[in-house]
Amino acid sequence: MSIKIKKSSRIVSLIMVMVLALTMLQGCGGKPASTEELLADMQEFTTPEGSASIYLNKDWITEDAGSETFLAAGSKDGREAVMLMQIPKNIATVDSMEAWQDLVESSYGVTEPEAADITEVTGLTNVSSYTCKVEVDGDKGVGYLVYGESDYAFYSIGFIGNRITDKVKASFAASISKFTEVVPEVENNFSSEMTDTIRWFNASYAVLTDLNNWDYNLFGGLPANDDSAAIEQELLKSWWDVTDRASADSTLEWILTEGHRADFKANMQTLTEDGFGDVPAEDRVSVLVESYGLNNEDAETYANAFDMYTQYGETAIDGWDYCRALSLMGYYYLAGYYTEQEALDKSLEIAQMAQPLFETWDDLMDSYLRGYEYWNGDSSDERRGVYEDIKTREDNPYGVDFKLALTKTW
Repeated sequence: MSIKIKKSSRIVSLIMVMVLALTMLQGCGGKPASTEELLADMQEFTTPEGSASIYLNKDWITEDAGSETFLAAGSKDGREAVMLMQIPKNIATVDSMEAWQDLVESSYGVTEPEAADITEVTGLTNVSSYTCKVEVDGDKGVGYLVYGESDYAFYSIGFIGNRITDKVKASFAASISKFTEVVPEVENNFSSEMTDTIRWFNASYAVLTDLNNWDYNLFGGLPANDDSAAIEQELLKSWWDVTDRASADSTLEWILTEGHRADFKANMQTLTEDGFGDVPAEDRVSVLVESYGLNNEDAETYANAFDMYTQYGETAIDGWDYCRALSLMGYYYLAGYYTEQEALDKSLEIAQMAQPLFETWDDLMDSYLRGYEYWNGDSSDERRGVYEDIKTREDNPYGVDFKLALTKTW
């Protein structure tokens, strides 16, 4: 999945009129009013979802910004506008302020940013502000952007105009001084008690959960509700070609009976029978290219896989399949393809299959990471780094005894 910042036609039109109008938030010329004077002519404007707000001129009207967590508003004559964008971290694919800033700036044609004066916003951390040039659908102007984050979300609050005056800066700062975040209460239909057995399930795919910016303390990584159902349905369709109960069952059967471990075993046995083990390590990539018609990238992947096979045997990547099967149970539940009872019962069955094959969490995760390298053909260093970091946290899911007696607790 990827975040797409929608630029609705009404907002683009509003911004372009503003860019061409040579007018600012509080007019041109003269000494800027005080923050108190500016706020006296403003009122609170809130995102449709009600989770964030700032103050803007009382006679401004809101526009459809294409998201329940975006606020776009401007004057009745369309000459002035501000946009507040909020991306809750539990659904964001960006994992840092730098990535969020890059996404915003690429979406709105931001260039030549220069540091500005706003460095503090109540309730936000990692605050930065910039004046810049912008280009929307070929029309150019200048902007004033403020970025920040909370535990709940990433934020961008922006003004676009033809020039940035002291009055613009003062008015924009007054608006942002009244920034408020109201973290919405999130519905969670998961009803079972979070026992150590369920925590064991969660730990098996906690690395992926964390990479998704989700919560490994929740079964499946997200609260169970309509929003997460939509997210998971899209994820399962995109990554697994799962669109309903039948395709969910078929995919689960494949991963439990074959998975990538069957492909790994067959390929490594073929190489062994062909005498690949007698090929010097430094020559293996070239042999794979010349004798098997592989490109260099695939040849390196198979050469590395053969090293895994030599060291760990035909079960070298079994953990990859079992961890992913357990993650699917959470996803199937959130998507609505399995009931809570079905997903937990099947998770227990899979966990009881996987647990005897490994001695510790490190053993399981080493196998998972080897499988990732075989499947993806890339280094697992990032995922290993996430695993090691998770183990240092107060809510470390790997604190659950790997040899826990896995029993039905729901």
